[in-house]
Amino acid sequence: MHTKRIRFPGLEKRLMSAQEAAELFRDGMVVGMSGFTKAGDCKAMPAALAERARRDGLSITLITGASLGNDSDGVMAEAGLLARRMPFQGDATLRRKINAGEVMFIDQHLSETAEQLRAGNLDAIDIAVIEAVAITEDGGIVPSTSVGNSANFAQQARRVIIELNLSMPAALEDLHDIYVPGPRPGRRPIPLTHCGQRIGTRAIEVDPARIAAIVLTDSPDSPSTILPPDAETQSIARHVVGFLQGEVDAGRLEPSLLPLQAGIGTIANAVLHGLVGSPFSGMTMYSEVLQDSAFDLLDSGQLTFASASSITLSERRHQAFLDDVERYRSRLLLRPQEISNHPEILRRLGLIAINTALEFDLYGNVNSTHVGGTHMMNGIGGSGDFARNAHLSIFVSKSVAKGGAVSSVVPMATHVDHTEHDVDVVATEWGLADLRGLAPRERARLIIERCCHPDFRDELRAYFERACAQAGGQTPQLLGEAFAWHLRYRDTGSMRP
Repeated sequence: MHTKRIRFPGLEKRLMSAQEAAELFRDGMVVGMSGFTKAGDCKAMPAALAERARRDGLSITLITGASLGNDSDGVMAEAGLLARRMPFQGDATLRRKINAGEVMFIDQHLSETAEQLRAGNLDAIDIAVIEAVAITEDGGIVPSTSVGNSANFAQQARRVIIELNLSMPAALEDLHDIYVPGPRPGRRPIPLTHCGQRIGTRAIEVDPARIAAIVLTDSPDSPSTILPPDAETQSIARHVVGFLQGEVDAGRLEPSLLPLQAGIGTIANAVLHGLVGSPFSGMTMYSEVLQDSAFDLLDSGQLTFASASSITLSERRHQAFLDDVERYRSRLLLRPQEISNHPEILRRLGLIAINTALEFDLYGNVNSTHVGGTHMMNGIGGSGDFARNAHLSIFVSKSVAKGGAVSSVVPMATHVDHTEHDVDVVATEWGLADLRGLAPRERARLIIERCCHPDFRDELRAYFERACAQAGGQTPQLLGEAFAWHLRYRDTGSMRP
């Protein structure tokens, strides 16, 4: 079967096991691996490299598109393979190593990694490891369920290892649009003006002479761990849908809205799912990840086209998609993440961006990465790319966490990923605050009344009034009290007064 997937003459001679390919790596190398939110990630090489690390003390810098599946990050971290890691991760073992200072993690906007590599601001890729469904007659690499940074890795790497995944249907071959921006200065505008437009090639162009090994695999992507909508996420969705309907009624949006973007995770997925059966139709999507909700909208007929860099689905949805790729293929495109997240395109298309906050403060500053301001969760991902450049930047969160012990609305965010300048709307299950055109003091009052959980509302209201009276200023804060809620949680296990 693999002979139909390897169509460039002579490349079959480079077939080898993952263990044999792992011998090509040297200590201190910079490795680029495919994979974006568990999709299109390498299945065999991470384990083989971890085995080498345990045996030989191998240590590398690993750069990916985003998080990997199959516990790969954890396996590699536990083996001591990872000295440095960027730009995003979502593994509990790796997270523990990062927060213990054992792995140096560089958190980046997902649109920037390729640019940093291209500019030489990061060490060059020594070996790229890329999952593919086929190698074309010209030696081009056809990615699987994500593109991520693979095109840039393959373009730059001294050597390329291809994991040819035979479990992925060959019908994925026409799903990709690979466009790599030209050099700066003098770069021409990216010629993309609508979501369904093709501007590049159907495969990643690479000199076949640099393909050092082909490893056969037969393993599916890890399923996403999103939870089904619950009462609280359904309430958040209703608030967002009501807000968008108000924008249509006011003439600021058409019933087709503007291209949608939704961040990874349960809450953003649930909010997007809330659009199913809504009054909106003829919608499009320009996002970094397509989750279950995007396919629910495609099936409903309300979403006409979806562009992203990755398809990350639950186990049920993933298999259904692979079994029926041809039905969706005319309405989907997967692009490099530097294109799916590119500020030029996002600003041009005018997106409605929906992303998730760990916490936000009473002025609308959003923390999406650090628990307690110190401990990394996953990373900023693409939320900053979209929030800064969207037509509407919406952040959603449940109002409380840890069984109600922690308020997601706080006096001052312990870490700021998205400043108040990039946040238009915040919503919890209690309500939605439209912050556009409001000064900080006006924002604070609206957030307290609309978004804060009732158990914390009186205390947050009292804090704000004290801050106005005692500190004053355009953005009143009592620095001695600002993090008192977090200290209370540290000392007692609850923010509750």
